[in-house]
Amino acid sequence: MQRVSLETPVLKKNDEYAAANRSLFAQNGAVAVNIMSAPGAGKTTLLEKTLNRIPFRCAVIEGDIQTSIDADRIRAVGIPAHQINTTCCHLDAKMIGDAMRQFPITGVELLIIENVGNMVCPAAYDLGENLRVMVYSVPEGAEKPRKYPRMFYQSHCVVLNKIDLAPYTDVSVEELKANVLAVSPNAVVIPVSSRTGEGLDAWLEWLTAKVGEARAAAICA
Repeated sequence: MQRVSLETPVLKKNDEYAAANRSLFAQNGAVAVNIMSAPGAGKTTLLEKTLNRIPFRCAVIEGDIQTSIDADRIRAVGIPAHQINTTCCHLDAKMIGDAMRQFPITGVELLIIENVGNMVCPAAYDLGENLRVMVYSVPEGAEKPRKYPRMFYQSHCVVLNKIDLAPYTDVSVEELKANVLAVSPNAVVIPVSSRTGEGLDAWLEWLTAKVGEARAAAICA
């Protein structure tokens, strides 16, 4: 008796949507950056301090289970934003594709996708992005990179936010950084305080350079 396997990868359909998104980003000359974190790590505050300081035309897609609070904050600093309210703990590629039919990205050079706050699920879903950034807040503890490694090792850059709070916690920023590099040795690790501005120049320099490289590569392709 012949045995026929009917198995297909669980995320196969998502990957198809992601490929379509990637093509759409390229056609429009947009570099897409997927920013992920646990809830409360400071993604939106980091974006508020970033978007008007980089030399690109920007737009933001916000993912949250409810409310338009984060999209409203982004619009308040003069940047176009589109809110996706999900019924789950992550964005997927179809949600992004559907959003772009309502939120055209013509003329956008940098599209930031702020994912739903969750340290596990968003890392499993390719959105078609060019770059992945994780924002991790120091008060979350030094051990989390080893306990929840996937989002760390899938990110091109890990921003260690809220370093200004380190003196009020038992967390060593150096230990935290070492743990990040232990699970993701190729990641760029940038300690910052979005509140005080410490470290923001290094973050802005990295992001500007990487978006520039991605745009140059797309032009040459």
